[in-house]
Amino acid sequence: MSEQTPFEKRAREVLDESAVKLDGRTLSRLTQARHAALQRKQQRHWWRTWVPASAAAAAGVLAVMVWTGPVTDPVAPLSAGGNGGSAYEDIDLLADAPEFVAEADDMEFYEWAAAELES
Repeated sequence: MSEQTPFEKRAREVLDESAVKLDGRTLSRLTQARHAALQRKQQRHWWRTWVPASAAAAAGVLAVMVWTGPVTDPVAPLSAGGNGGSAYEDIDLLADAPEFVAEADDMEFYEWAAAELES
């Protein structure tokens, strides 16, 4: 602590003397007010700690969920065994549609795609 000036020393002496001269009732009221203020500070303190911590935890969980969210691979449905056979079902639906099998060139493609799925 830095050195006190003569004014600060005198102010401290006057305040200390006036505190000693207070009656018991006033000292009791001041002590009660001090304890009440400290109690309120402790009661308010919990949310100042937990709310930011909870918000940070929620933001972390959200970031992990977004970062490791469902990955969609555009090639997976066309690969053999991808998505539990859904690619095979898609090929069946396309092959059954009359407008897709009108030309012989398209039929060769579907036969090739079916062979790729089976291998």
